[in-house]
Amino acid sequence: MVRLESDLAQVLLAACRGQLSEVSLNWSAGSAMVVVMASKGYPGSYEKGSVIRNLDEAEAVAPSVKVFHAGTALDSDGNFIAAGGRVLGVTAKGIDLKEAHDRAYQGVEEINWPGGFYRRDIGWRALPLPQKQFVTGG
Repeated sequence: MVRLESDLAQVLLAACRGQLSEVSLNWSAGSAMVVVMASKGYPGSYEKGSVIRNLDEAEAVAPSVKVFHAGTALDSDGNFIAAGGRVLGVTAKGIDLKEAHDRAYQGVEEINWPGGFYRRDIGWRALPLPQKQFVTGG
């Protein structure tokens, strides 16, 4: 969705009216990737109420990095806290999938959330394999 350049409200309105065939979607060039951050224990019994910090720092990694909230709330001190299992979606765009991948994980690394975790293998199947370096000698 971060690559969608069309007006989403117009697309949704056309869907409600049964007129999707009259809408064209415009997408930005490049790729995007999202890394989900979840509460420890998810998908089973998981923690709620752990404080999440440095969300602004995560988005400062690059202009294309956005943190989407799925399971957060604000506590009485104004801190973001985990309120669900799948809590954040750290999303990034790049000129290709490798750049989007790298930026998303850079954003994730900025977030200070001891009560959360994320998978480190998102997108690996779609990424190019690293080139092997061979040393020849005589």
